Formats: sequence, structure tokens, C-alpha cells
Amino acid sequence: MTTTTGPRLDEAAIGAVLAAAAAPEPARVRAILAKARALAGLTADEVAVLCGVADPELLAEIFAAARDVKQAIYGRRLVLFTPLYVSNLCANDCAYCAFRAGNREVQRRALTQPEIAAEVRALVREGHKRVLLVAGEAYPAQGFAYVLEAIDTIYAVHEDKGEIRRVNVNVAPLTGDEFRRLADRRIGTYQVFQETYHRSTYARYHTRGPKADYGWRLGAMDRAMRAGIQDVGVGVLFGLADWRFELLALLEHAAHLEARFGVGPHTVSVPRLEPALGSDLAAHPPRPVSDTDFRRIVAVLRLAVPYTGIIMSTRETASIRRETFALGVSQISAGSRTSPGGHTGGDDARSGQFCLGDHRPLDEVVRDVAELGYLPSFCTGCYRLGRTGRDFMDLARPGEIRRHCDPNGLSSFLEYLIDYASPATAAAGERAIAAVLAGMDGEPRRRAETMLRQVRGGGRDVFC
Repeated sequence: MTTTTGPRLDEAAIGAVLAAAAAPEPARVRAILAKARALAGLTADEVAVLCGVADPELLAEIFAAARDVKQAIYGRRLVLFTPLYVSNLCANDCAYCAFRAGNREVQRRALTQPEIAAEVRALVREGHKRVLLVAGEAYPAQGFAYVLEAIDTIYAVHEDKGEIRRVNVNVAPLTGDEFRRLADRRIGTYQVFQETYHRSTYARYHTRGPKADYGWRLGAMDRAMRAGIQDVGVGVLFGLADWRFELLALLEHAAHLEARFGVGPHTVSVPRLEPALGSDLAAHPPRPVSDTDFRRIVAVLRLAVPYTGIIMSTRETASIRRETFALGVSQISAGSRTSPGGHTGGDDARSGQFCLGDHRPLDEVVRDVAELGYLPSFCTGCYRLGRTGRDFMDLARPGEIRRHCDPNGLSSFLEYLIDYASPATAAAGERAIAAVLAGMDGEPRRRAETMLRQVRGGGRDVFC
């Protein structure tokens, strides 16, 4: 099943680039940061230089540059979503994952379509508008059709004032025909992580099942984009191999997609290994990443690929998540559960994929984000208006996407505040809206004020 599509990663070449960049001169670092502030992105050599910085003052300058680039592209906006686990059936043996086929401690479950609908109703009642459908890499008797039916089920649920407006999907790498069927379901982003780009490390921790085929997984994004899926999300599970190598390999993957399809990844995720039921490896990462280096990973990604969305999950603690908002993160999960049925009373301890670091409900996360001076956004407007793939990137690269994202973020946030927020969150949110409006001018502000009036007047799903 191995395919030759995907980037041709040269591990020796990546290692040589990293070795050549050790102990960089401050002038070289500052020249790279000046280039990054111009939203020009970075080469592999330049990224390697930033990975080699040890001086705390220079590291602080890297963080400051990342804050500038994040503000220029995405402003204060943070998009919120939650994962929806529909199944923990799996055919693979990944040493770090509770879902792995050989783990007899986990309680297996695949939700029925009525159970999926019940989960969605619970999420809608909390105020969610975006979900990431997640399934273990095996399906019930109907096979891949189970995933397609689950997507239809999610979109069909309407609960009181709300519904899920965009389904992103994280499932096993598919064939070209399966990807075409997935694209027909109006999904947002297709997401799958290579976990580690280091081949021998990959082979050591992925010993059985389809996922043991490194090349098949590496070529998934090529197959997806050829099949008509315009937005894809990549990621690394940090803690398996040297984070510096992983970062350069991930960026080479992004560059490959850009060169072949004219558009790089829509999102990049940066999960770290967290404890998982029945896995000693997950509790003791072979190449642990410190909190300082984790912040550096986020900052360097923002500088290297300024246009892409960077996702921070609830694997991380609330404090770490807060620290990374300014460094480049633009999407966060909230109110997460990692077990099938977790939103309607399922047991994460016995059927979840890994341990969470942030257990707060959506309302509390929203209030925290607003009080920190950010704009929580539930917007899905770009997907409905066709601003996807290359069209989205043409607006994101120069920072023009903010002309749409800021008004859409404001209107979707106000909708949440009116329909779902607690009094304390509603008050914090109104202050945040006023602060964001005060920093806007011209046509974006006029558009935002018009949309906010529409929402206050009873309009819903108002976007531009």
C-alpha cells in the first residue's frame, strides 16, 4: 500500500542544517526576525537558526516577533471548537495511544447514529458551532460509510437556537476514492498527523496495522488535495523524536504541499505526548519537550508559516494555553472529551484517548479568553462563502483576511453571548467586543457594527 507521493524527506540533510545553525550570531537571528515581521515566511536554514538560540534575550525577541506576526495576520481572534469522538475502535498498535488494538484496558465503543446526534445536541446546547469529528483507525461493520453517515448526522441536528455549522474531520488516511466521497460531504478541514517524521522512530512506535506504513500516511495529504479537499491540517506528536528535526520536517511537508498544489496546510497542530491508559511510553516521553521549547515551537511556526492556523488542544494546561495565545495560536479546543459519548456521560478514564490538561467547560474558557483581551470566535463564514484553499491563503498571506475575520468573529461571539453565556461571561464578552471595536476603523468597523446590530435584533448566523 506504500505510496511515493508526499515529501521526500532527507533526514541527513535536515540533520546537517540543524548542526550548521548551532550557536547562531545575534545579528543573524535579528535579520531573520526582521524578515519574518515582513510576513515573508522563513527557509529551513532560518528556522534552524531560531531553533539553535539559547540566549534568553534573543529568545524573548523571537517571542516578540511572533506576537507581531500573529497580530498582523489574525489580530486578537481565537477560533473555538471541540473534538467529537465517535469511535475508539482501532486496527493499529501505536505505543503511546490508549486506542491501540493491543490495549485490553480500554473500553471499546462506536457510537450509533442516534448516540452521535445526542452528543451533538449536548454540544449545541453549550454553544459550539464547530466540531472536529475523531474516530479510531477502524470502523464498525459498515466501514468508511460510518464516517460519512456520522457527518450527515451532525449537520442534521438543530437544537433550539443552534446547530453545528462546520465539521472538520480527523480520521485514518484514505484512498483517493474515499477522499472524494469525504469532499462531497461539505467538510471543513481534513486533518491527520504524521506523529513523527523520523522514520526509525516511526517504525519503533507503530508496529502493527495500516498505520505502520509510513509512506501511506505521509502521502495522505497529497491524495486528499488531489481528491478535491482544499483545506488540510498537519501536525506532529512532540515527544517522540527531537523537536528540532520534527519542526523542520513538518515545514518541509508544508513547503511540498505549497509547491505541488499552490497552497500549504490550512492548520498545523502541536500536541505533546500526554499520559494515556495502558501506555508507559505516553507517561514517559522518549524525547520530552520543555515548556520553554514548546513555546518556541509555536513562535517559530508562526514566523515560518505566518498564514497557517496554529491549533492548541486541551492536552495542555490552561496556563500553557494562555502563554501561547500571543505567540501564534489561532485556534483552540474547549470543553473537550476524548472518549466516545463523553459529552453525554461517557467515561474518559476508561475509554478516552489520553489525559487532558485543561478540563474547563466552554463557558469558562470563553470568559478567560475574553478577559485576557482576545476575541473568542465561532465563525464559519469562510467555508460557506468559498474562501477556502488558495482563495483563503491569498487573503491570509498579506493579512487581508482580518477584514472578514474581525467582523465575523464579533458577530459570532455576540451570538454566543446572547444565547448561551453565563452572566459573568456575557459581561466579560461585551467588554471584549467594545475593546475590539475601538481598535477598528474604516469599512471593517462599519461592517462589524452593522452585523452586531443585526445579531442584537435577533439575527443569527450573520457573516460576511
